[in-house]
Amino acid sequence: MIRVLIADDERLMRVGIRLVLENADDIEVVAEAGDGREAVEACRGQDIDVALLDIQMPGKDGIAAAEEIGQASPRTHVVMLTAFGEERSVNRALRAGATGFLLKDTGPTELIRSVRLAAEGEPVLAPRITRQLLDRHVRSGQGTEAALRRTADLTDAERNVLRLLGTGLSNAEIADQLYMSASTVKAHISRILTRTGCANRVQAAVLAHDAGMLTDR
Repeated sequence: MIRVLIADDERLMRVGIRLVLENADDIEVVAEAGDGREAVEACRGQDIDVALLDIQMPGKDGIAAAEEIGQASPRTHVVMLTAFGEERSVNRALRAGATGFLLKDTGPTELIRSVRLAAEGEPVLAPRITRQLLDRHVRSGQGTEAALRRTADLTDAERNVLRLLGTGLSNAEIADQLYMSASTVKAHISRILTRTGCANRVQAAVLAHDAGMLTDR
């Protein structure tokens, strides 16, 4: 079972998310929190696989909570929930170690799918946010030289994996494309993160765009 924490200062929002997730046989909501402090304490006290955190909460907000959860419970994957698609919040959340970022108008099917992906360590970004974040990097051209330096020592196999990761594919989809096993893809991604200094898959996807890898077809 995927053990989930829901943190939102609006009780009705928590109830709604719980009702959606309880429709999935492999997901269990084991804790709720009304603010960031409660969310951190819940992650310390239980084995939480996925923490769904509202960004805007009183006291300690979701992003501050994400940073503390990363230290207190490294195994927990944090997905930010917000009604806003403002770019600064996206960047702050990613820097805080979040592996996902979803808008609150995400549909039930996509929410369940996102929790499952997050539990596997897959990146979870709402399509609108993905386009906003990656398009900005591609248009700006900033960091291109640095990105090329960071990816220069990757092997051909690692470059192929990183390129497909940059398109948003899951491990299984990358494995199908490259005729590898999912475990081999996972091992490549682990080495890519170490060699490039990326904290997570989302940062690696941005790096692939900055390095122009998506044109290497």
